[in-house]
Amino acid sequence: MNQKQDNLITVLDAGSTKSCVLVAELQDGVLRYRGHGVEPSRGMRKGLIAELGPAAEAINRAALTAERVTKAGIETAIVGIGGTHVRGVNSRGGISMGSRMREITREEVRAAVDRARSVALPPDREVLHLLPQEFILDDQPGIHDPVGMVGNRLEVNLHLSTCSGGVAQSVITCANRAGLEVLDTVYEGIASAEAVLSADERELGVCMADIGSSTTELAVFFEGSIAHTAVLPIGGDHFTNDLAVGLHVTVEEAEYLKKLYGHCVVTAVPQLNEIEVGGNLAFSGGQPARMVRQRFLAEILEPRARELFTMLRDNLRQGGVLEALGAGCVVTGGGANMAGLLDNAESLLRVPARIGYPVPLSRMPPELAVPEFAAAIGMLLYTHRTQVRRASEEQGLRAKLKAIFAGSF
Repeated sequence: MNQKQDNLITVLDAGSTKSCVLVAELQDGVLRYRGHGVEPSRGMRKGLIAELGPAAEAINRAALTAERVTKAGIETAIVGIGGTHVRGVNSRGGISMGSRMREITREEVRAAVDRARSVALPPDREVLHLLPQEFILDDQPGIHDPVGMVGNRLEVNLHLSTCSGGVAQSVITCANRAGLEVLDTVYEGIASAEAVLSADERELGVCMADIGSSTTELAVFFEGSIAHTAVLPIGGDHFTNDLAVGLHVTVEEAEYLKKLYGHCVVTAVPQLNEIEVGGNLAFSGGQPARMVRQRFLAEILEPRARELFTMLRDNLRQGGVLEALGAGCVVTGGGANMAGLLDNAESLLRVPARIGYPVPLSRMPPELAVPEFAAAIGMLLYTHRTQVRRASEEQGLRAKLKAIFAGSF
């Protein structure tokens, strides 16, 4: 029987295509890879759980594989939340500390954040993250940590990442059925950003687009803080389905052709190139082989790519952050690997674009350092960072209490 270890962090990324359980251990303040399990997803539709039983079974299999590799029991997990139900909203609020100037403590910071978060949300909405963008102390903006400063009015600009309570509960119930106790939930867009963005990009302004199977999750950073989050209803499966319909082939063969011959820029494909379609018995179901122009694939894929980045551009414009992309756009997720996708991003957003590869953990297999696993790796990094911050705050509070009690005797 595998023994449970307290220094392990386990994350679950249950997507439309795959269910991934990734385990890392915390040793001397450093995250080290311990194991992972990946299973094809079942019971999922458009990024949401349609059938609890099959979805839980896929997660359970991934967790059992991760347990075998890790050689330790897995009972708890941090779960990623994604899908079109996730929405971001900005808010502002603050507190006044009277006429006399006072030193700002953690309590005042929490009170200001609580005041800013008290916005009217529909009854079915839950807050996933409270993310301070900046603090304003006596009309001085741009402060990231006001603790220890002196003033008499503290305000905060806050970004709230919200989700559907029902959908989030379905994911938690599914994980519970698979034998995992859910410790926390993380918006997958923020997790992916944690894995692929540099500090300079966050400061200059960047849009991170995680193109999954059914949706594209966005997270925009500016001056080091989150400025905008959103989810677009287009993902890699839409490109595949377009090919399946246009070429009259199965979805499996369309996915194979997309990866091998697909391109999102028509003029980048030579006019005379031809490829064989329908002859592969593994996909075709006995259809006779035929030759089609490779450009025909690009003629199907390019309009979908342009639709995706037009929708992305309009979303950023509506959110007031389109002009804040000083460092450009970073594309990650399984859909980021499509040839020619970055050309569409650059032409429509008019900023440089690159593919986001996740930061590799110590001892991590090279096959995980790809865009498909950005969300899972990012969840580990995000959880580690929040744990370190909480431990630091608790240590500071203990030191403060110790000093108070020492001074009272």
